[in-house]
Amino acid sequence: MTDRSRPLPLLHGIRIPDYTIHTLDDEIRVDRLCVDLLRHLYQDLTVRGKMPARQAGAFCQGADYFLREFVVGGRHENLFALQAARIRQFAGHWYIIRTPEPNLDELRQILNGTAEFYLFLARQGLVAVDVAAAISSECSQLDYYRERIDDFWAIEDDGYEAWRQACPLEPAAD
Repeated sequence: MTDRSRPLPLLHGIRIPDYTIHTLDDEIRVDRLCVDLLRHLYQDLTVRGKMPARQAGAFCQGADYFLREFVVGGRHENLFALQAARIRQFAGHWYIIRTPEPNLDELRQILNGTAEFYLFLARQGLVAVDVAAAISSECSQLDYYRERIDDFWAIEDDGYEAWRQACPLEPAAD
């Protein structure tokens, strides 16, 4: 067994305050910490969960986009303090307006990975099981997100504001 094929140690010693973002240096540090967490997730899925590498990689890629682009880069929030409502704001608003061609297949991959990531954190005792379950539930609301995407493409005239208000996302704090 090579070093790369050994499972990484469990996430003991993680300090949740280390994921708080106040400055650009914090954001860069937390971004790197996210990459490490995703490596642990990949190992967990492939070794413990015996998931095929391609599927585990797709989950990690989806979680990576949500965490590093939205939570860390877009919202500057601690990923361990995430409220399930952020999933709806991401999938029903942010993803749609920030993606050149938002589509349900891509969004499904992101949401599946995000749900797996938070379930992994719950198994490690880093987030509450009920929080992970609520996040997973929001990730599964694909019919709602499909409707949001369809409604976005159907906007006419000055209908954007009504679309935006149906799933509002306040500006990120500076």
